[in-house]
Amino acid sequence: MTEAGTTSESRIQVGGSEVEYRIYQPGSANPLVFLHDGLGSMGSWKDFPRDLAVATGKTAVVYSREGHGWSDPLRQPRTPDFMHREALALDQFLHELELSDVVFVGHSDGATISLILTGQHRWASGLILIAPHVFVEPETIAGIEQAVRRFETTDLPQRLARYHRDPEEIFKAWSEIWLDPAFRDWNIEDSLPNIQCPVLLVQAVDDEYGTMAQLDAIERGVIGPVERLTLSQGGHSPHVSHPDQVSEAVIRFVSRLGPDAGGIGR
Repeated sequence: MTEAGTTSESRIQVGGSEVEYRIYQPGSANPLVFLHDGLGSMGSWKDFPRDLAVATGKTAVVYSREGHGWSDPLRQPRTPDFMHREALALDQFLHELELSDVVFVGHSDGATISLILTGQHRWASGLILIAPHVFVEPETIAGIEQAVRRFETTDLPQRLARYHRDPEEIFKAWSEIWLDPAFRDWNIEDSLPNIQCPVLLVQAVDDEYGTMAQLDAIERGVIGPVERLTLSQGGHSPHVSHPDQVSEAVIRFVSRLGPDAGGIGR
């Protein structure tokens, strides 16, 4: 793919923390806002946002949440409502950049955060949810316990260090809250009935952190139309393992939204 026309990178104050962000080809309607997973950052998306900006003609906005990438460190330990607090930070981020009628592209925790905010404030013209979570499953707990073992016995810390200032801090914050017994009853299905925009769900059958029950719950709960891309293989990051298939589905989905596709914005 060719390079996006214009790229800018900067930092911005959001809720008392300075976070890094990048914008590809600014100025389009219905910008794509990318929300990374629980161990991700702006950099861990690699070229995926840029390539989708070029393919769709849309602005792409990507950033690292507090504690991730080279954004400011976490200011306090995480509690079971941490993704609701991240939704508030996302709300502030969109206000600061004067974005509205966005299309959220969320992966894992990022998908969940976009669901929470859209259920509260209807920011979105569309939701693209890759491996989303709306409740805790036994598979999620088992997958994170296995990740803890990999962090202790493999080169996972070194690989995370490519994308984070403090990989140990972010891994500990991620794993400890998901494994906290107080988090087992966490559930955001009550956010779903307020979601009216179109939704694209992307999931691999062999996802080590969740099952198709997550997608079933979202499809039952939202009001807007739902499409699915289900892959037989791909793990928890199908946009990495199968970039062509996921990109094609995203491009088709975005092309059908139109310039004013149901987003209310602010």
